[in-house]
Amino acid sequence: MLQRKNLPIVLPLFVAGVFLAFSSLGFGLGKGTPPTKYEKILHNVGEMLAEIHYSPKKIDDNFSKEIFKKYLGDKIDDQKNILLQSDIQQLKKYETKIDDEILGGPVQFVPAVSEIYKKRLPETEDIYKEILSKPFDFTKEETANLNDEKLDFPKNEADRKEAWRKRLKYMVLERYYDLLEDREKNKGKENFVAKTDEQLEQEARDRVLKILSRNFDRLKFKVSDDDRFNEFVKTITESMDPHTTFMPPIDKRYFDEEMSGRFYGIGASLREEDGNIKIGSVLAGSPALKSGEIGVGDLIIKVAQGAAEPVDLTGYTVQDAVKLIRGKKGTEVRLTLKKTDGSIKTVTLIRDEIIQDETFARSAVINTPKGKLGFIYLPEFYADFDNPKGARCSEDVKKEIIKLKEQKVDGIIMDLRNNGGGSLYDVVQMVGLFIEGGPIVQVKDREGKPQVYYDRDKSVLYDGPLAVMVNEFSASASEIFAAAIQDYDRGVIIGSTSTYGKGTVQRNIGLDKTMGFLDPNSELGTIKLTLQKFYRINGGSTQLRGVASDVNIPDIFEYTKIREKDNPDALAWDEIQKADYSRWKYGLDLSPIRKASAERLKSNALFTTIHNNAEWLAKQSDRTVSLSLKKYQEEQKKNKVIAKQIETQNKLPHELNVDPLIEDMKRVESTGDVAKLERFKNWLKLLRNDPYLDEATNVLNDMVTQTNLVYANVNKN
Repeated sequence: MLQRKNLPIVLPLFVAGVFLAFSSLGFGLGKGTPPTKYEKILHNVGEMLAEIHYSPKKIDDNFSKEIFKKYLGDKIDDQKNILLQSDIQQLKKYETKIDDEILGGPVQFVPAVSEIYKKRLPETEDIYKEILSKPFDFTKEETANLNDEKLDFPKNEADRKEAWRKRLKYMVLERYYDLLEDREKNKGKENFVAKTDEQLEQEARDRVLKILSRNFDRLKFKVSDDDRFNEFVKTITESMDPHTTFMPPIDKRYFDEEMSGRFYGIGASLREEDGNIKIGSVLAGSPALKSGEIGVGDLIIKVAQGAAEPVDLTGYTVQDAVKLIRGKKGTEVRLTLKKTDGSIKTVTLIRDEIIQDETFARSAVINTPKGKLGFIYLPEFYADFDNPKGARCSEDVKKEIIKLKEQKVDGIIMDLRNNGGGSLYDVVQMVGLFIEGGPIVQVKDREGKPQVYYDRDKSVLYDGPLAVMVNEFSASASEIFAAAIQDYDRGVIIGSTSTYGKGTVQRNIGLDKTMGFLDPNSELGTIKLTLQKFYRINGGSTQLRGVASDVNIPDIFEYTKIREKDNPDALAWDEIQKADYSRWKYGLDLSPIRKASAERLKSNALFTTIHNNAEWLAKQSDRTVSLSLKKYQEEQKKNKVIAKQIETQNKLPHELNVDPLIEDMKRVESTGDVAKLERFKNWLKLLRNDPYLDEATNVLNDMVTQTNLVYANVNKN
């Protein structure tokens, strides 16, 4: 049964689904020619983009040219050192045909690209191996442009070799410099054998060869024609806007697992070492531990689903391997392991539920000279949509607030730094914990009909001083939360000048028409589609502009191009009519709080250093590099001075007094998972030395003082 709150999303999808089902029973391939899997996927994606996307670009020859350029230059060969200009010229006949493929024609572009790519790959492998077989001359004055965005495909074989030579020379130079520094540092130490310059240069080349070989193993053995097609579809969807994307079934499952904090697997973490996938740790009570046959350091050679043929993990990344090992509850997975003693063993395991509670909300208490403050860390707005009893961030934050109130804290800090967002429903519920009901966010679809999401619960769980920490990686639901708190004057937003700037809403829609578009899972894959934009209750969008902090703290990434506004495919900012709401009755005057923080930051050496070096960092990826050892050494000397400044100042004169809640520490200890306990302790250690948290506590203490005065005046009157 559909719940009422879901109808605004479901109805447009249903109407669009009916339209698409009846408007495209054929695929333009001619009678008797059934569409291939690729064609089904591409045509269905094209129709959904045109009929359902919030603001679709016209799929025509211009769009086709855009995809042609992005796919070849950003996805297939982003460093532009595998394909030649002659290859691009050969593919030019498809440059204005991609729109035809999307709109119903046969898929021909990607197979043509794959054919050329697979031919060029072994040629390129021979090039880097040949170049790395000989020493480099680092006394020669020359430079290399390593900014991929400014490179073009090589004109011929000689240009391709020269591009590779310069890139490899720089990679070797980086490692050669490190080895020289290490030799200098350890010179004269007992048992240290100093190698010659020639030996160190050889070692540097060997290290680069290992890195390149690992990467090319992935390109040869892991990346398939399907992967290249999937990237093609992603290029199309992400050109509509940065958050519309295509997910093959295995990626969709992984996405759901990350959102819910729940998956079915074996309970072992993996790590990559020298191109191999190894067991990093084993979770207490998990199938891996119960088997008694899996140990830390075991190398995973192959993975098989039940009785199926095993998949060799050569060229796989940790995330690739994780996707293979996870699956449905109760299903069988077979791991072929190389044990630490060198023996080969195949272990059969039955997948079981694993809860990733380390990605859930958690809290701590900060003891300051002025009083006791609560701290809540929320890494994402998670929700287990498939399980009514599963984890929901709004419920978990509610529990943490109750625990902190029992500790009689004077104020609470919500840490949303690096929180990329998640469940829209949960952010609405979460804001409601701090206000006496009212509108939280406005949402508008492509028809331009705004809808207001309300907190209808008049009760307030926490009415004390509140600070919200954000940075340029706080996005989507984090921005809705921060914006609502700011618009209600309910708390203070602390962080970088603005948050990320993602003001769009996506829904997952399965590509199998026979199943209907309400099913987000499909064997053809899923499209995560932008259907709406959300707006603050003051009428402004968070799209592009994000949320500006009330109290600004210098950030090292301030000038780095990482926000939504830096993406040319991002949707525009706009505004709608404000909602009807009343500001918080105990709203504070932030002027003195902002002024006090600015005064503190003026005399803070760390933040002065960060402010001075933010522009320098932003320029590091946009420069031509020297291939001369002497110049590289001079450059590194300057860089080390800056890094040392940041490193030495990045420690507080004295640690913050941060304590875990007793029940939380007992709960972690009771698991018997030593690695988990160590991670929990490291989290606390990071908080104790966090200069941003230190300033947030200062700001919140100022708020507590001012709030007490406001409450006293209200009660007096």
